[in-house]
Amino acid sequence: METGPVETTSQRRAENLLQRIVTEENLPDNWLHDAMTWFVPLAQHIASLHQKTAAPVCIGINGAQGTGKTTLARTLKMLLEQCHGLPAAALSLDDFYLSRSARQDLARSVHPLLVTRGVPGTHDTKLALDTISRLKHGQPVQLPAFDKAVDDVVAVENWQRLTEPVAVVLFEGWCIGIAPQSDDQLAEPVNTLEATQDPDGLWRRYVNTALAADYQTLFRQLDMLVMVKAPDFDCVFAWRLHQEQQLARRLTDSTSTIEAPKLRLMNAEQISRFIAHYQRLTAHSLSTLPSKADVVFPLDTNHRITAGLYREH
Repeated sequence: METGPVETTSQRRAENLLQRIVTEENLPDNWLHDAMTWFVPLAQHIASLHQKTAAPVCIGINGAQGTGKTTLARTLKMLLEQCHGLPAAALSLDDFYLSRSARQDLARSVHPLLVTRGVPGTHDTKLALDTISRLKHGQPVQLPAFDKAVDDVVAVENWQRLTEPVAVVLFEGWCIGIAPQSDDQLAEPVNTLEATQDPDGLWRRYVNTALAADYQTLFRQLDMLVMVKAPDFDCVFAWRLHQEQQLARRLTDSTSTIEAPKLRLMNAEQISRFIAHYQRLTAHSLSTLPSKADVVFPLDTNHRITAGLYREH
């Protein structure tokens, strides 16, 4: 079914919260309209799920790079906490990347492409499982963090510590909820990167094996899966480039003490190569996940949500 905007007593408060996000993240004005139309009802839907289960719930948010899933997680956290009185924790699969040295070890022992963060097999899934389990059981926990600007894990002493129980765990990531591919699907390369650097399929089989193992255990912790669906993979490059440009501006404007030579920001050519690592599973997600997700928000090429599709249970 499709759902649209709902009238609630907290609508004005919600609009003020969303306006703050627009300002802080320099979002286009039409984002506010889309958020009021689609995200405010989603927050209500999550609040209703929590009420039914009478226990902390974990909401997975899937979306290709640049779709806005991180902003959605932040938006839902604010709406749930300030409009529904439900404390929430927002996690990203990106926060559980293996350290650069650990990925370098994988590159030497398994396949050189594993030095690049992001694909299944380059996350600490056991840490992710432990973190979500602690949150769902109301236990104190430290939230891991990863600094993409330097491509490495943030020091443990700088991780955020949560001591109070939460009602909702928001867990976002580009491959959240994706099932592994079949052997037949792995046979042929999908792009130049795979054809030239993984001609025998060793890397993609390793990634798929990892996805079939601990990642599926991790995804079973989800009580609801939300998908922000890109029109196609071609949009991902432009959206990912925009993300990198925003990161560069934030670093330039900040008072960060990170030295410029240590930054690992990418140019357009590097981004094109970077996202090629994700093309296979992104395309797989776009074709298989819409029928499995509990909520789907299709995007058009202008990054506008065209519908809110809720799966009947």
